[in-house]
Amino acid sequence: SQRSTLFIEKPQSGSVSVGGNITFIAKVEAKDLLRKPNVKWFKGKWMDLASKAGKHLQLKESFERHTKIHTFEMHIIQAKENYAGNYRCEVSYKDKFDSCSFDLEVTESSQAAPSIDIRSAFKRREIKQQEEEPEVDVWELLKNANPSEYEKIAFQYGITDLRGMLKRLKRMRREVKKSAAFSKGLDPAYQVDKGGKVRFMVELADPTVELKWYKNGQEIRPSAKYIFEHKGNQRILFINNCTMTDDARYYVTAGDEKCSTELFVRDPPILVTKGLEDTNTYVGERVELSCEVSEDDANVKWFKNGVELTNEPKSRYRIKVEGKKHTLIIEEAAKNDNATYSVMTTGGQSEAKLSVDLRPLKISLALEDQTVRLGQEIHLKCEISENVEGKWYKNGQLIEASDRVKLYHKGRIHRFIIASAAVDDEGEYMFVPDAYNINIPCKVHVVDPPKLHLDGLGENNTVTVVAGTKLRLEIPITGEPTPKVMWSKGDKWITDSGRIRAETYSDSSCLVIDTAEREDSGPFRITLKNEAGEDSALINIKVVDVPDPPQAPNVTEVGEDWCVMTWEPPANDGGSPILGYFIERKKKQSSRWMRLNFELCKETTFEPKKMIEGVAYEVRVFAVNAIGTSKPSMPSKSFVPLAVTSPPTLLAVDSVTDTSVTMKWRPPDHIGAAGLDGYVVEYCFEGTDEWIVANPELTDKTKFTINGLPTGSKILVRVKAVNAAGESEPRYHPQPILVKEVIEPPKIRLPRHLKQTYTRRVGETVNLVIPFQVRTKNTDRKTLNTHFSYATASYLLFLYVNLGYWTAFVNILHPEGKSHDKASGIIHSYLGTKIGHYHMSSQSN
Repeated sequence: SQRSTLFIEKPQSGSVSVGGNITFIAKVEAKDLLRKPNVKWFKGKWMDLASKAGKHLQLKESFERHTKIHTFEMHIIQAKENYAGNYRCEVSYKDKFDSCSFDLEVTESSQAAPSIDIRSAFKRREIKQQEEEPEVDVWELLKNANPSEYEKIAFQYGITDLRGMLKRLKRMRREVKKSAAFSKGLDPAYQVDKGGKVRFMVELADPTVELKWYKNGQEIRPSAKYIFEHKGNQRILFINNCTMTDDARYYVTAGDEKCSTELFVRDPPILVTKGLEDTNTYVGERVELSCEVSEDDANVKWFKNGVELTNEPKSRYRIKVEGKKHTLIIEEAAKNDNATYSVMTTGGQSEAKLSVDLRPLKISLALEDQTVRLGQEIHLKCEISENVEGKWYKNGQLIEASDRVKLYHKGRIHRFIIASAAVDDEGEYMFVPDAYNINIPCKVHVVDPPKLHLDGLGENNTVTVVAGTKLRLEIPITGEPTPKVMWSKGDKWITDSGRIRAETYSDSSCLVIDTAEREDSGPFRITLKNEAGEDSALINIKVVDVPDPPQAPNVTEVGEDWCVMTWEPPANDGGSPILGYFIERKKKQSSRWMRLNFELCKETTFEPKKMIEGVAYEVRVFAVNAIGTSKPSMPSKSFVPLAVTSPPTLLAVDSVTDTSVTMKWRPPDHIGAAGLDGYVVEYCFEGTDEWIVANPELTDKTKFTINGLPTGSKILVRVKAVNAAGESEPRYHPQPILVKEVIEPPKIRLPRHLKQTYTRRVGETVNLVIPFQVRTKNTDRKTLNTHFSYATASYLLFLYVNLGYWTAFVNILHPEGKSHDKASGIIHSYLGTKIGHYHMSSQSN
């Protein structure tokens, strides 16, 4: 067997009890398919089950979008015995094709359903065995017949798988050969009627050889259905109550040899139990020809005068099957349905004649005379009592349908339509039904009322003229008789003289305006009148001019070499939309204007660039429309391009107290022509983004103290430079600053030459100078703010050695050269523990 190209799941053979339900499922993957594949279900070789769908057979299909799999299901409901047999499912998509055969076994409801042998089902699928009836005379008939007659013979003798039968016969002829194990083998083929009993018999040359029977490759075991007998050298197999599933290939093995045969189970012939009856009807009536056969859902063929009728969707004939009843339906009978109709089964046939006559014709709705305007629709309609075709005539000439002339027939109603009437369409019209000697006449009169032809005008009948030029507007007119023409603007009628005048001719009318002015803009009405009617239209005259100049522009923002300017559109656009603007500038002291843009500026804002810092300029604007360029606007107020400075540099903390922080910085690197007016110092508390100005007035110093700060808080500080152009970018201190006095212990700065051992004789003077650094806290009584300062002093220690006693006298030299009466206390306080093995003390000696 070949690998399936479309199926991903094939229907499997199954068994069902009489009256039970069973479902066969086939699945096709849609991953590589652009549309749904075509799936057909067959019983045997030829019976298309789509025509049998109904109460006992339902065909369903579904599509799973996530898995992209088409699922096709065949549901058999309340199965009957004659439903058993071989079935086939075919799927096709463009040039791809796949087929799968499977068996259905229908058992009596009192019996347990036999188990299905999968291998046997697959073998049946490989050889495509199906129901057939191979009687000897059929073989001979097929052997001598023309291949084009095979299908007719197969239907007549109940062969449902003609091709499979011919293949099996060919294989049987190939397998005929002499055998050492079998003195008499099986016949090439056996045939039995459905429900009957068949007997297979072979004779063995050696009766002791073990013998086994197989059906489609699966070993047969003894049962109530399969009975084995031994009579001497004869070995016999009986198959009881044969069904369509027993239609298969059988073989028997004796040692290494085997002998095979084919069993064909023949379905009982289908008999016509109630034949067709002759029927008379009228044209347009619904016709049903019915017969009954001996079996439900049997294969029945219909013929008309010997030609087979098919149940195709586009066919006029519809075949309906309801159990044993088969009906041929003609929805609307016609004269060409007169014929002999016959039905044929495998066991009989029946025929009947159908006569279709014309009813007496009655005119339900006659044609009416019509008067239509030129260009309007001509619609003729009549209704007769019968659904028959007919022909239309104009002045005795046959009218054929065309792109311009539409002919409609639906049921008993006939219509003639011309969408747009012409003068030549006037005449006498007539409808003549087919097969009837009768005509229905009417007259059509086409009139031509006045008509204005405004095809050459613009949208909304608008005509545009440039101010100062001459307008001559010609409007073509039609109508018979020649219509009267009247022009007006508002309540004022236009005469045939003056600057604005009307000129009328036989096929046109002209509106003339000499030297158009803006005030001439507006709607002009033209009116045509004659005895057939009237026509009028509004024509909009639009006098266009260059726009008014815009108002003087405003300079809203100034930079180092640029500015931003805005303006309002002109009050009057001249009747034509503003396309854009041109911008010019000049130095205030100059009279030469320079254009800044060579492509129109679409907006009402512009940014001139490349100006000289510190020089005064003026700008102006021109408006442009389709007619031309306006006069220039008034110049703007003069302005001077200025730039802010660069940020201050080297921002650092100078000092910190419990309530203040003093910052210092350096001036900006770049100041520019606007100079430097001062600085703004701002701070914010850590964790917030609200910046507070520390100096409401600018400071020109590069050092500033921020007072009134909470002790222990942390602040961020920034400084901006300010000039006439505005504030510069801020310079930030990189880290938060803690508002708290820093208390540090005093530091002794011991010189390098003191880091050595001094040797002196007793009685000599030792003179040491030791520098130290002290931070003192001072209170400003005026501000009540405490601040610290550092002072460095030198102390002269005079050490005298007298009779073994060390005495130290300390002379404190203040940094300013003044003595300090509390210096000894300070030294004791701060230096008492810092001078190593020298301890300063005061003694009376």
